[in-house]
Amino acid sequence: MKRVNKSQLIDKIAANADISKAAAGRVLDAFIDSVSETLQAGDDVALVGFGTFTVRERAARTGRNPQTGKEITIAAGKVPGFRAGKGLKDAVN
Repeated sequence: MKRVNKSQLIDKIAANADISKAAAGRVLDAFIDSVSETLQAGDDVALVGFGTFTVRERAARTGRNPQTGKEITIAAGKVPGFRAGKGLKDAVN
């Protein structure tokens, strides 16, 4: 399995959209910033056919320090989540 990094993704966007790499980089950065800001505001981002970005609540839990084996409490928090849409699932399968 090959991992695509940000610069490789920018190259693909530029080629598919027939725009410059600089413009594709600005588009990708704007997309990431927009999704981040929307999630920070507590809203979801739904892209029909692609998927939905959400904020999920993670409950407090007990963990273990791997160095000492001592139990620690891990605080509750919010984590970003992504649920793939039908179009993306079909494209992968």
